[in-house]
Amino acid sequence: MALTFTHDTLPADHKAAIREMKTILRAQIGDVQAVFDKLTTHIESRLAEIDRLKAAGDPVWPVIPFADLAGGHVTEAQREAVKRRGCAVIKGHFPREQALGWDSAMLQYLDDNHFDDVYKGPGDNFFGTLTASRPEIYPIYWSQAQMQARQSDEMATVQSFLNRLWRFEADGKRWFDPDVSVIYPDRIRRRPPGTTSKGLGAHTDSGALERWLLPAYQQVFKNVFNGDIARYDPWDAAHRTDVEEYTVDNTTKCSVFRTFQGWTALSDMIPHQGLLHVVPIPEAMAYILLRPLLDDVPEDELCGVAPGRVLPVSEQWHPLLIRALTSIPALEAGDSVWWHCDVIHSVAPVADQQGWGNVMYIPAAPMCDKNRAYAHKVRAALEKGASPGDFPREDYEADWQGRFTLADLNHHGKRALGMDA
Repeated sequence: MALTFTHDTLPADHKAAIREMKTILRAQIGDVQAVFDKLTTHIESRLAEIDRLKAAGDPVWPVIPFADLAGGHVTEAQREAVKRRGCAVIKGHFPREQALGWDSAMLQYLDDNHFDDVYKGPGDNFFGTLTASRPEIYPIYWSQAQMQARQSDEMATVQSFLNRLWRFEADGKRWFDPDVSVIYPDRIRRRPPGTTSKGLGAHTDSGALERWLLPAYQQVFKNVFNGDIARYDPWDAAHRTDVEEYTVDNTTKCSVFRTFQGWTALSDMIPHQGLLHVVPIPEAMAYILLRPLLDDVPEDELCGVAPGRVLPVSEQWHPLLIRALTSIPALEAGDSVWWHCDVIHSVAPVADQQGWGNVMYIPAAPMCDKNRAYAHKVRAALEKGASPGDFPREDYEADWQGRFTLADLNHHGKRALGMDA
């Protein structure tokens, strides 16, 4: 038997599709419980390693100075640490004063264009019922600060380093160009001092229901879905650039392949102040995929997964993974934070936050046919000052003063929007 769902259309009866999928995958895997138990043992060993580091006061997140990266002085041990943890902090990615200047310029851009007077509230419901207080997310994409960071030499250097951690070619086929990342315009977060927030529950992006049903994802995770988890490599890009997400009304989606999600700090980040946490075990995705196949999960459910929503990770279904959640370290403005596209992440709650919590969301999305197609749409949106295609049609910046334009693109920006061919 084989799954027969199409690459771009949500099944009319997705619960029936889930039941069918479970029957097929259980037949492929055989003794699901035995495979899951073996994987659990592996995850537990990683968790013990993480706990030892925390107890010793040692960093769990690999931290790499940008100067070392730019100078070609990153060691093989550092590269392996990033791959083992699936996350990294780049210290001094941008000079602190430059990042603080961008933060001030962003606020001036919002004030000059009277954003507070025109803002209509959140334009989507992407996080569904995930426990959260909606972060202070501004649907702004085309400020000078954002675009200067996206097309900078420093960003290109970091993105190339991260992309090259992946296996991106084999047998004469190259799935992406690691040295060119498309511009994927995303929003900004401005969280003021004094904020009290429930945070954002643990989840993964880039597809939820899709990870079980779509043919490309079936190929990405074939060694999970055939029970040979020892051969599953979360850093193998084969078939990743073929993955799509279902289009569901009033939700945000991602039309590009991101090797890493990331953000750049525009303010200093203080520990225990509502910071980003991750499960620093990239192969934990296999645990998420196998968990719904166990007998204690209702036959038409996937541990809380719903169409058009992020993939939730919860204490109810994934207590082992929740135990592994690990905060970013203290950061300064100008540092950047990166995590593998499958890595589980959350935002911790905070009461009466001390200091600002401002970031620009900028991922690594290497050039490939899939990403180039979206880059062309980004260019059209930039030209009009419109919201990018993956986000709600709010278009606040269409008539704004001081926004970035096509004329402001440098050579990185032009290549990143597919304008070099």
